[in-house]
Amino acid sequence: MAPGRNQQMTTVSIVPEPLSVTVPGFRAISGRYQSIGNTPGEALDALTSQLSDRESGTLLVIQHMRPDRFFNAEQRNRLTQLMTDWREARDRVTPYPAEKQAELEQLIDAELEASTRRAVALLDELQP
Repeated sequence: MAPGRNQQMTTVSIVPEPLSVTVPGFRAISGRYQSIGNTPGEALDALTSQLSDRESGTLLVIQHMRPDRFFNAEQRNRLTQLMTDWREARDRVTPYPAEKQAELEQLIDAELEASTRRAVALLDELQP
């Protein structure tokens, strides 16, 4: 059953996250919770184990890595570049510039908001 307009909907984003140079992985993110796994399902399972019963009651996962009306190509390209820069800084164990970190966090928030808006649009399409 789809959640009603007044029910809380937990939004989960799953993004590629290389576990190593040769092993691809995935990161599942929902609010302040994050987990990684070898597969999207493994990352999701690890994430849901962290959620309360209320938060894990309804999960809607949308994997969407292409630009759309909610998160455009320019935003997606910039997010990809900033994530690449962040990973390189992490791997070199060097500080990531505060201005880039702030921009990265704003884009992550915007992408999470876009995921929520996609979910709402999908629910609207599914309701009679």
